[in-house]
Formats: sequence, structure tokens, C-alpha cells
Amino acid sequence: MSASRVNKYEKRRKNTKLISILGTTGSILALVLAGMLIFGGNEEANVASDTETDESSQEEAGIERDEKENTAENNADDQSNTNDNSEANDLEEENSDVNIQQTEPSDDNVSEAYTGDWEAVGTEQTEPHTVNYSDGSQDREELRKAVAAATGLDEESFTMWYVERNGDQRVINTVSSSDGSEIYRVYNTWVPSEGWQPTKVEELIENDQKWRFE
Repeated sequence: MSASRVNKYEKRRKNTKLISILGTTGSILALVLAGMLIFGGNEEANVASDTETDESSQEEAGIERDEKENTAENNADDQSNTNDNSEANDLEEENSDVNIQQTEPSDDNVSEAYTGDWEAVGTEQTEPHTVNYSDGSQDREELRKAVAAATGLDEESFTMWYVERNGDQRVINTVSSSDGSEIYRVYNTWVPSEGWQPTKVEELIENDQKWRFE
């Protein structure tokens, strides 16, 4: 083998060895880079996944909390409506057998007047009965029941402005709803051993007894 051919061979062998080394090194670097990309990407994906899971959990928790709050509010509203409807139904049942008749107003301040055959509301008082007009008296308490029965006002909250004598064992109550939007004169007669009985109701345009307290 000639020297030139040996030299060429040695050069080729060295080049081949260098190429092999470089190839091996390149393969290792490629594997390292691939591993970094794979595992690093997975880690980032896991972090993103965990973040999304946390956000999703928080969102679901928020939705669940909102649903519970809305359910509680709806239940409270339903209960309130049920109570209101129950009270309205009770009043309707109480007055369902009452024969209401339109009648002539007693003055120009009356927008509508009617009579009815309401029952006496009952009493804890004994006979003979003498009307006690004082605030807090048994007559006042029982008159509130009679007024509520005839008008539909809330017995606990309406305002009784004035109680005036209208003859023997007869009174007229001027009252209004708690917000003042409804004003009535209610005529009541005492029924022995049975209590106050509403006989007539007048719906008023203005409160003609309010001046007493101004």
C-alpha cells in the first residue's frame, strides 16, 4: 500500500471516527433535548392542568354556592308567598258567606260604602257591657278584630285613628292601613255575650280624623 493511499485511508478513518463521535454526541444531545421538551412540557401541562382544575373547582364551588343561595332565597320567597296566600285564603273563606250590599255614602269624603252580615267576633267580656274607649282596653282589642274582619286590614299593623260613640253600644272606627293608602270608617254594634259586630264599611277619600294628631 502506497504512502499516499495510507494517508488517504488514515484521513478517511479519522474522518469516519470523527463523524461517528459527532453523530453519537448529536444523538445524545437530541435525546437530552427531546427529554427536556417531553418532561418539561408535561410539567408545564401538569401545572396548567392543575391551574385549570383549581379554577374549575373554584368555579364549580362558586356555582354550587350561588345555587344554594338562590335556592334558599327562592324557598324564603316561596314560604313568604305561601304565608301571604294562606292569610288571603283564610280571609276569603271567612268572608265567603258574607252578603255584601252597596249603600249610600254618608258624606262627600266617602268613595264607596257597603253593608254586610258579618258575624260578631266574640268577646271575653261579661254582661252588662259598658264600652271602654281607652287605649289598650278590651273593647279596643276586640274592635280591632271586628275592623280587620270587615276590611281585610292586618289586625296587628293597621292604625286606629279615632273611636266615636254612635248611639247605645254602637261605635264608628276611623282606621287606615299601616302605609296610609287605605282609609275606612267601620260601623260596629255590640251583640250581648258575642262581642262587636261590623255592620257597615265606608272607604274614605281622605283621613278626616288625622288632624286630631297634628
